[in-house]
Amino acid sequence: MKGDASLFAAVDLGSNAFRMMIGQRVLRDKRLVIEKIKTLREPVRLTEGLQDNALDSRVLERGWRALGRFGKRLRGFEEARVRAVATSAVRQARNASTFLVGAEARLGFPIDVISGQEEATLVYAGIAHTMPCESTTRLVVDIGGGSTELIIGRGSQLIFTESVAVGSGTFGKRYFYDGRVDSRSLQMAEQAACVQLARAARQVRQHGWHIAVGSSGTARMLAKVLKANELNDCGRDGITYTGLLRLSLQLLEAGQVKRLKLDGLQTHRLGTLPAGLAVMLAAFKVFGIEEMFPSEPGLRFGLLHGLMHGGARHC
Repeated sequence: MKGDASLFAAVDLGSNAFRMMIGQRVLRDKRLVIEKIKTLREPVRLTEGLQDNALDSRVLERGWRALGRFGKRLRGFEEARVRAVATSAVRQARNASTFLVGAEARLGFPIDVISGQEEATLVYAGIAHTMPCESTTRLVVDIGGGSTELIIGRGSQLIFTESVAVGSGTFGKRYFYDGRVDSRSLQMAEQAACVQLARAARQVRQHGWHIAVGSSGTARMLAKVLKANELNDCGRDGITYTGLLRLSLQLLEAGQVKRLKLDGLQTHRLGTLPAGLAVMLAAFKVFGIEEMFPSEPGLRFGLLHGLMHGGARHC
């Protein structure tokens, strides 16, 4: 794989996890599409180590070690075939420059700290590439560790974007310390998320949309858990409000995420489940969503799409 001139790599330094996707262009049904070759995930949890808006030494080392492992996989790649971006937690950190110096040295490639608006644009580019429906207007909700990106688009056309300071990592740290959950903490987290998301509600209503898409790991996790435990009505595969409420009851009964007995729930997702659930409940309420469809394509597909189509790096 190393040095293969047909391959491209996208590195996403998210607030919960660092992820890398290696892909290539293939012709399928007379369309050039992105084929995923390899993915890597490192649960760095930057938001956990964000103290007084600075990344602490433990999380710095954790992030650097993860990027060192990514860097080994990327040896032999040309710089024009790799793009690495950092999102909310690094945007927020006062010592971001310290982190980035060590991060770039270990990864072996430049890292762009992108704005919430560019993050939303890249997320939608990834979705539009793999869901090329020109007539359907989509509301995309991307719940990250430190922020949630809201996007409305039709086909490849981006209509509206907004980045909201609500995330499963920051909310988990604030409302569900050590994985403890009770009705008060869940209600407070949901209400706080509603307040933040409501700032974009008027624009979302003005533009309108036909289907809701969840492009983050949080959405995919929730859809998987709801389906595996038959919490949705009528065996639906996506995310429904009824299913979210039933999952909330199970979480409250457990009182602690480590005591949850749910099929389809991976151990590394336990810590972000309560906050991710609270933010998703708020999104359903604020935007009047009845059902959401999870989508794997998102930021990393958007990065690969830009690389494969000669997209310039934004600094």
